[in-house]
Amino acid sequence: MKFEFSNQNLSKIKADFELVFIQDKNLKKFTKEKDFFKLNNYKGEGTCLDLPNKRLFIELKSLSYEDIRLAFCTAYKSLEKLNIKSIKTPSIIGECVVRSFASLVEGVLFGAYKFDKYKSDKKSSILEKIIISKDELHNKKFDINEANLGLSRGEILANATNFTKNIVNEIPEIYTPLKMAEDAGKLAKSHKNITCKIYDEKFLAKEKMNAFLAVNRASVHPPRLIHLSYKGKNAKKRIVFVGKGLTYDSGGLSLKPADYMLTMKADKSGAAAAMGIIKAACELNLELEIHSILGATENMIGGNAYKPDDVLISREGVSIEVRNTDAEGRLVLADCLSYAQDLKPDLLIDMATLTGACVVGLGEYTSGIMGNNEDLQNEFYLSSKKSGEYTTILHFNPYLRELVKSNIADVSNTASSRYGGAITAGIFLDKFIRKEYKDKWLHLDIAGPAYTEKAWGYTSFGAGGAGVRMCVNFLIHLLRKAK
Repeated sequence: MKFEFSNQNLSKIKADFELVFIQDKNLKKFTKEKDFFKLNNYKGEGTCLDLPNKRLFIELKSLSYEDIRLAFCTAYKSLEKLNIKSIKTPSIIGECVVRSFASLVEGVLFGAYKFDKYKSDKKSSILEKIIISKDELHNKKFDINEANLGLSRGEILANATNFTKNIVNEIPEIYTPLKMAEDAGKLAKSHKNITCKIYDEKFLAKEKMNAFLAVNRASVHPPRLIHLSYKGKNAKKRIVFVGKGLTYDSGGLSLKPADYMLTMKADKSGAAAAMGIIKAACELNLELEIHSILGATENMIGGNAYKPDDVLISREGVSIEVRNTDAEGRLVLADCLSYAQDLKPDLLIDMATLTGACVVGLGEYTSGIMGNNEDLQNEFYLSSKKSGEYTTILHFNPYLRELVKSNIADVSNTASSRYGGAITAGIFLDKFIRKEYKDKWLHLDIAGPAYTEKAWGYTSFGAGGAGVRMCVNFLIHLLRKAK
């Protein structure tokens, strides 16, 4: 799909179809079409109306970035099956020109996303080009360079998100830890500013990453610690992302019920997002040093599986009582966070489909933000709102800290109460964050939006690419703040 900005007026641009955006305040101006509106009982209200003269009327609820994405996704979905190759549209500009044009592109590319690798009957659109006219819905003046920057940024963000979705959607038979390592290597080869180091089980043993190794013990597929790095010119900060990469989670000996095993291919979403983030950061040439640490493994059952009642000694030297082998992601993250802190980050962010409790508390569409630094949490939250991802802050409190104490080890991998499970999982991770990084660390529980078994908004069935846009937008925010 090609996005092209044109200095011509909309009426002068040749295209197979034209998009016309309707808002409550401009619906009355379409006097020539009012009879057709009446015939079709068209009032806007989130719907599209295809007029015989190759014009598609779409409701635009507001000029917020999210409504721009939704409007262009709706338009694409309405036209994708038609035998057309080009569409023309006016510019739609909200508060920021760059973000508005980026949102336009994201809406289209998210609407176009499909994971149909295993479908016999693959349906594809022949739409090739979307031409955006300089004509603007409310006649605002804007810089053409900003428009083109927005189109470029939107493509990079959408493609990185869809790259992440493809990883998450891939089936567990194919997508093993070795496959994740292979994909990380390919990403580095295709981007000259990204380097990749892959470490095997011998390295994990040498590094005393016993919690990570315990989770992998019953799998026939060996684990991999994957370290991707990118250093932009004049890098101003070092940011380290850590991603949970459970390519499949059966629950281990604390076996999941059959229904709960479905969708567990998505337990690699945190690691997939960390890959998507570094891909986007490199393509945007961000002036930052970025590392993505991926803990790739499976959690399976077998005679040599780790057991409830085991005590594991983590890389940080913190002892962990295992009370449930299905609370395995936090064990992998504990050792990966330890490794990540050796890189001396200015900011440390982990992402994981960590708890069902987060989904129960926040719903399927919202990620939880946790950590010790409330100012940092608030800053990330405000930035995430512009990205199109939904988040909320879950605060630690001292009474919940009591729930992860163990009688026989330093910490238990599950809380003594079922309540507040998303927060107590974050508090568990906090046990492995060194004092000097306590205020530089954020934990993102993306369990809800990482994978849903229904389409929502402009997000298709399956993987949502959770974490990519909100983290990249935060990186851009940090750079803007540093100027």
